Amino acid sequence: MEKNKNICDLLSEYLDVGTEGINILEEQIDSVTQSEYFECSNKSNNQRSQEEIIRDKDLIFDKTIPIDHKKNILVQLASINSVEAYRAIEKYLYESNNNLYGWTYLALQESRLLLESKFLDENKVLITTGLGGKGNKLRYFIVFFTGDWSSISLVQQRIIKSELDFAFSRSGAEIEDIIFEDSFASILTIIPIHVPVQQLFDKVIKECNEFGSFLFNDYIITNVRVLSIEEIRELLAINNIL
Repeated sequence: MEKNKNICDLLSEYLDVGTEGINILEEQIDSVTQSEYFECSNKSNNQRSQEEIIRDKDLIFDKTIPIDHKKNILVQLASINSVEAYRAIEKYLYESNNNLYGWTYLALQESRLLLESKFLDENKVLITTGLGGKGNKLRYFIVFFTGDWSSISLVQQRIIKSELDFAFSRSGAEIEDIIFEDSFASILTIIPIHVPVQQLFDKVIKECNEFGSFLFNDYIITNVRVLSIEEIRELLAINNIL
């Protein structure tokens, strides 16, 4: 993605979807489950009628039905314009014995968007990431690290916090967590989808380095999952930074 591009612009450009049509998956559903769900959804050609799908909706509550069969039923329910199907998925989501929570949650979001598109007569799109989001904001995990691999001092920690607070207050972003570990600063944050993310963090690092050029210009950013310290070190080693 170009530094001056944001998700809203890209969706508007390629899918003709405005801000009001963008929905963000708020739950943190692992990427494997998401990939499997959408692959199954894409393969489902719904040769069955809507009446047949609705007729079998209660099978998802049957403890004797295999998991894979329940997955297919949920995908089929999510693919039809039916409030009854939506309510069945919603009810199953909160079943105490539901061991398909992530799959069911994805089905519920797909069903909801399909109904909204029908009732409101406008394009809807669902943005899904491993870390999820909140409202019109996506969650990101970012890692800054020092250029010479030295520990981040207390003064440098204050500088990083101050520059993040200043930049985020202007963009509507929020810090959910920040951890300093030796030469790392890891940040969990949620950022509005209209904000060019790379441009935002490039500027933060530039401003921090006005106080001594202590941060490396490159950084790690992901919206898939939070990385452990060991995983961060491995990534840096693979990229010949360590």
